[in-house]
Amino acid sequence: MKRTRFARRGGLPQDAARLTRLAVGLAQSASRVEDRYWEAQLGEAVSHVLADRGEDTLNAALDSLWKDNPLAYDELADFIEAGVECGLPGDAAQAFDVVMIAAPLLAWSRFSIPAGPIPAPVLESLKVQLGAHVLGAKVRLALANFLFSPDQLPRGYVEARDLADDLGAAAQAGEDLQLAPDAMAQTTSFLSDTRYVVGIALAPRGQPLFRWQEGDTSREQVAAQWLTQGGAVAAALMPGCAYELLLPNAYHAACRDADRASRAYSLRASVSFLEATLNVPAAGLRAIIAPFHDKELEEYRIGFTTTDSADIVHGVVWALLGPEDDEGDTVSEIEGVLRECGVVDTLVLEHRLPMEYCDDCGAPLYPDPDGQPVHAELPESTDQPPVHLH
Repeated sequence: MKRTRFARRGGLPQDAARLTRLAVGLAQSASRVEDRYWEAQLGEAVSHVLADRGEDTLNAALDSLWKDNPLAYDELADFIEAGVECGLPGDAAQAFDVVMIAAPLLAWSRFSIPAGPIPAPVLESLKVQLGAHVLGAKVRLALANFLFSPDQLPRGYVEARDLADDLGAAAQAGEDLQLAPDAMAQTTSFLSDTRYVVGIALAPRGQPLFRWQEGDTSREQVAAQWLTQGGAVAAALMPGCAYELLLPNAYHAACRDADRASRAYSLRASVSFLEATLNVPAAGLRAIIAPFHDKELEEYRIGFTTTDSADIVHGVVWALLGPEDDEGDTVSEIEGVLRECGVVDTLVLEHRLPMEYCDDCGAPLYPDPDGQPVHAELPESTDQPPVHLH
């Protein structure tokens, strides 16, 4: 996934330098003929680095382009993602078009949001609904039998390629991928979080991979069908949770869409949680919005109080994604979501705050009305949920 990067000192290793040169060539190309030349060269180079498990090489090349040549950065990132998602080993690569997919869902709960093995009947129902409403008619689908939290997704491009290879092998064998729960990372509990169903779709070369490619429906209609039909299946995975399904898509694109959608969802979830926990209407809450910086603006944090108190009872992090910076209208977007939720009392702080966290529990510190970063604490009289309220 494309993330904010900071340039490193020193020269680039040879393979990283070649990647940057090819990406710059593609970004500067002025014709489709020249595009095809650079694309063939760049695709081959990325495949070589992935096969050599060159995670550091890929990141070094991306880092070098992030600030100096955004167009070339996007070209290289797209080719790396394609190299991760869109291939099969051996002769099968010539017979099939393939893409690793993710089906994200946003959830919130006062209790732990489930993650872990997906029961076989539920996995089969998910495959049926994905096949009927999201994927092309001739697609062969394999899913991992695991509901991933963000902590459990592959850590980098090479690990993601490993998962794609395992899913591809399972799909060719007509099976789903069985993952060992004890080999997965532990999941951190949050009030609101994202979960992912991950799989791989294989279509005969030249056939549609997704339903919206077939010409008789749109992405919006596919999303609506998935929300209805897939949502009924997801209920079995999300006991005690409110949840919202997002459109399944290619793995990295779906993860980025989930990152973006989760910000507003977390705000809405937080307002609903505080209304129920504190027994106050949304109009009885106040939100303090402040920018938090490291080397540059990294995120906005929103602290919540009641209108008759200055104590921060809860907080939400609104991370900046991709090209977003302090020149954008992020604050207006945050205020718009809060107004939709019924929170009309907002305080926007202009001065920069440091990226500080609690020394004891690691929780982010949130802005209070005086402009100080503080720990969010629910009143002692309330029943606190068994999760970190980040």
